[in-house]
Amino acid sequence: MVEMRLVVGHKGKGRQLALTEDQSKKLRGLKVGESFKGDDFGLPGYELQIRGGSDKDGVPMRMDLRGAIRKRLLLSGGIGYRAKEKGIRRRKMVRGNTVEMDIAQLNVAVTKEGKKPLEEIFKKEDPEGTK
Repeated sequence: MVEMRLVVGHKGKGRQLALTEDQSKKLRGLKVGESFKGDDFGLPGYELQIRGGSDKDGVPMRMDLRGAIRKRLLLSGGIGYRAKEKGIRRRKMVRGNTVEMDIAQLNVAVTKEGKKPLEEIFKKEDPEGTK
């Protein structure tokens, strides 16, 4: 199984949180755009919304592709491909919008704040201040 990381984006800063196997199982089956409570992940009172992510090989998740599959799509822009010129299209590998065990990184945004600020919560995890 792949170790899953949660990247919490809030007020222009991103903070990483390594998840245990039990925590990552709770996210299984959720889709991009859905919200969940942060209580089980060490973020009491916070509500988080899934914005995207990538799998173990770095393949990005796309909101418009259903399921947990990997597929090669013809893209003209958006997530997974940035065209250098207008009108250029390429076939690129992307992953579906459902969270499964192959997802290595899950990007989430804070939609509801808890009582404690995120700086205090993440400061406890990193006492040396290296992050």
